Amino acid sequence: MATVTIVDPVSRIEGHMKVKVTIDTVNGRQQVTDAQCTGTQFRGFETMLKGRAPKDASYLTQRICGVCPVSHGMAANLALEQAAVVTAPTNGRLMRNLVLASNFLQSHILHFYLLTALDYVNGPDSAPWTPVWNVDLMRDSRLQQISNNFTTAVTMRRKAHEMGAIFGGRLPSPPSFQAGGITTKPTSTNIGLFRNYLNEMLQFIQYTYLPDVDLLASVYSDYKQIGKGHGNLMAYGVFDTVDSGSTKFLKRGLVYNSAPGTVQALSTANIKEMVTYSWYDNATNNLNPAAGNTVTVDPATKAAAYSWMKAPRYSNAPFEMGPLARMWVNGDYRSGVSVMDRHQARAREALKVATAMQDWLAQIAVGGAVINNLTVPVSKTGVGLTEAPRGGLGHWLNISSTGKIANYQIITPTCWNASPKDTNGVRGPLEQALIGTPVTNATQPVEVLRVIHSFDPCLSCAVHVIRPEGTPVVVAQARSRA
Repeated sequence: MATVTIVDPVSRIEGHMKVKVTIDTVNGRQQVTDAQCTGTQFRGFETMLKGRAPKDASYLTQRICGVCPVSHGMAANLALEQAAVVTAPTNGRLMRNLVLASNFLQSHILHFYLLTALDYVNGPDSAPWTPVWNVDLMRDSRLQQISNNFTTAVTMRRKAHEMGAIFGGRLPSPPSFQAGGITTKPTSTNIGLFRNYLNEMLQFIQYTYLPDVDLLASVYSDYKQIGKGHGNLMAYGVFDTVDSGSTKFLKRGLVYNSAPGTVQALSTANIKEMVTYSWYDNATNNLNPAAGNTVTVDPATKAAAYSWMKAPRYSNAPFEMGPLARMWVNGDYRSGVSVMDRHQARAREALKVATAMQDWLAQIAVGGAVINNLTVPVSKTGVGLTEAPRGGLGHWLNISSTGKIANYQIITPTCWNASPKDTNGVRGPLEQALIGTPVTNATQPVEVLRVIHSFDPCLSCAVHVIRPEGTPVVVAQARSRA
């Protein structure tokens, strides 16, 4: 007899998400046989941006999310810079890299210690870490070291924010990010202060974070075989290494079925957004985001739909975004695609990025230009592709003949990873990764949460607005069906 378990809302993620899984016995093992991921709120930023000045997009879209605002600011500025044919000067490029990288580090630390580790280890014996499910926690007493590092991790996350604020002006939502560069001027003092933070961050990543992740992976090694999904991986690339933006520290590309030797070039022309199972007008189905539109429908009028997220596809195929995809495309991590591979790739990316930050910091020239003047063009389009900590982020900008935003489309990493089924009935990456996951207790499906958390979903980025009226929230609901 199959059991349908609904986890709503999924806890320890950003934003609001519902996951519905069907659990049944297959070949003598109870496991997930079907899955649906639902974004329960409508974002609406695309609609709010219409008619606004293009330079406003950098500030407004940073309010989409408190965890990855820097990435939204970067994507918005890159889109406008492409439309205006302007790039940031060397200092501006390096300082934007450093602010974005600081945000990567705080997010990676947050994700492991506060959002994921509690699926495996006991937290402190007090609220909000208690009460906990009576499930498969603390398989090995050595895992206590991870719990012991929680407080230090919170401190290091704060320091990563403070480090990014030196050049960003503030974190989250740095006001210094502008199209054409950055407004902060580098001085010997703020460069030295940044270096002090970075040295401490490197020590923590190398001698605490990375060993903690590898210890967890060794104890829960069965999760190296769980949560693969489709195996298609894609990265937009991030951290420009030249002022033109033509090369990235973490490269752009894609692979099908985690094939290590066949990294392919990426073309945005092959990206489409499908809405067959989303609460959007079917007339907007299968459009490239450059020509996309966001037209909602009453959920009651579209019975087959189950999410406010659209289903982005590349050449009609679903792709996973995130640290594992970036490290795979870049050739830095190709051990596998699974729950634990996502965590191990993320920790190694943190070390790689933090190490590179030393070089970027050393290249900054005190007194050099930080921003190039940008005049907003008319009747132009631009695309800004970058990476948020949890995956590729794209902004598509269309400027009208009056110099205002005529159309704006945003595809976030969670829209890729937690998308609903597409027009062909193919599940999204997270939905597919859940299939086959063994579940011991359908009323306390910690195994399902482990797969979900390995993707680091951010529904704040994906969806946003909800009606004030509503029905009671189901925290975790299980029922049986014949």
